[in-house]
Amino acid sequence: MKSTTARRMGLSIAVVAALTGVAACGSSGADKAAGGGAIHVSPVAALRSVEKSTDKADSAKVRSTTSMGDVMSMTANGALTWGDGLKGNLTITYTGGQLAEMMKKAGSASMEARYLPDAYYAHMSDTYAQQAGGGKHWLKYSYDDLAKLGGASGSYMKDQIQTATPNQSVKMLLASGDVKKVGEEKVDGAHTVHYSGTVDVADLADRTSNLDADQLAALKKQLSTAGVTTDTVDIWINDQNLLVKKTEKAAMANGTMTNTTFYTDYGVKVTAEAPPAGDTRDFKDMLKSGGTVSGSTGSGTLS
Repeated sequence: MKSTTARRMGLSIAVVAALTGVAACGSSGADKAAGGGAIHVSPVAALRSVEKSTDKADSAKVRSTTSMGDVMSMTANGALTWGDGLKGNLTITYTGGQLAEMMKKAGSASMEARYLPDAYYAHMSDTYAQQAGGGKHWLKYSYDDLAKLGGASGSYMKDQIQTATPNQSVKMLLASGDVKKVGEEKVDGAHTVHYSGTVDVADLADRTSNLDADQLAALKKQLSTAGVTTDTVDIWINDQNLLVKKTEKAAMANGTMTNTTFYTDYGVKVTAEAPPAGDTRDFKDMLKSGGTVSGSTGSGTLS
């Protein structure tokens, strides 16, 4: 029982890292340097404009698909806000891989994920609550506790979530050093400009970058900790300078991670509160009662 519970806990943590990709939302600024209009600038200048305007954005609806080798494939639908720390609600449905099989055995392939600035919450099935949750449906993952778990892997998860700013995709492209304008395309019937770039983690610090030294060092550490060797990012910007689509393909130590995310309804109202304390179990308490999760975080879980 302890080993089964440990695997469930470890695989649930792995999802947190995957979910950070959906937080790379766009902006609500009026600058048309990237998405269209009469202004013609270099891709780097255009993306710098997008990066600045994204900081002024507040919320958006999100729908995404993600896969990580044979570990999992999943969809996520909901809304996020990032004005004062990442907050929001997503409905996660596991459609394949180890996580899908494990979740089905635990009672359901879907769950609600709730983000707050200091913790991530997962609402599990009745079966899971009885088997591993002490009768409680919500599992709380404090980011500080995640940082203490699994060494570098835990710290990576904490950093990824707490720094999952809406313009993360834009920063990745700027870090690539070879960002290019692919062309003008339609997304959901609307005109967009498509940009693309590939980050090679091995020479990230040695090539000319459009990020400062501290940003570059932090990005390289995060990617290396996750086992990422290369990461190709594509984004589509509409005529209102809003990021409406993002795709990502990363070569990792345990296989290839792919993600496609669409963003709509900027400015939508988003509320997220901590679940009832009486129906919430803290993950660190699960560890104390369920035994040591040796090798169940990071790459140990995914192998």
